[in-house]
Amino acid sequence: MFLDDGRFPFLGDLRAAWRDIRDECLALPDDTFDPWVQREMYGEGWSVYGLVAFGTRIEAALAACPRTAEALAAVPHLTTAGFSRLAPGTHIRPHEGWVTTVYRAHLGLVVPDGDCAIRVGGGTRRWVAGETLVFDDTVEHEAWNRSTATRTVLLFDFARPGREGAAQDPPPRAVAEVLRGAPPADGAPRPVS
Repeated sequence: MFLDDGRFPFLGDLRAAWRDIRDECLALPDDTFDPWVQREMYGEGWSVYGLVAFGTRIEAALAACPRTAEALAAVPHLTTAGFSRLAPGTHIRPHEGWVTTVYRAHLGLVVPDGDCAIRVGGGTRRWVAGETLVFDDTVEHEAWNRSTATRTVLLFDFARPGREGAAQDPPPRAVAEVLRGAPPADGAPRPVS
């Protein structure tokens, strides 16, 4: 289910900085983005540039994006953040997230015209450049980009109100292997470095 982003006033600072964040993202070399490790959900076409992984800052990545790092510092109880790209023709199949202690947000950075959207539960929304979508990642959701250009968002998770400091749920095996530093079982590159 989508949530009213007005419930989270700190998102205003991110929206105000969206052009700077977009410009930093677009300046990153293409080869610094890695395929998301859970390939069974999408096949090809979903790549990420990690900034914060389950509470651990990726300092080199944050240093490459100082304005983004500054904007993310204003997000209370931030647990995960990164740039997420969907290539044309990509479909992330319906799935449910596993972390019950956070909400997920997307800040639209590059949003192509055409059929490019996300469905959470019974609701479907298009991304809008400079706007945020907040949703419960544990509700079935899927995303697609049926346009002819790449869609890019800043994806980040923050603690649900009342769940700050709660232990996070254990990740799926493929994600846990990446966090431990082992190569993923499917041989895919690690999504953060």
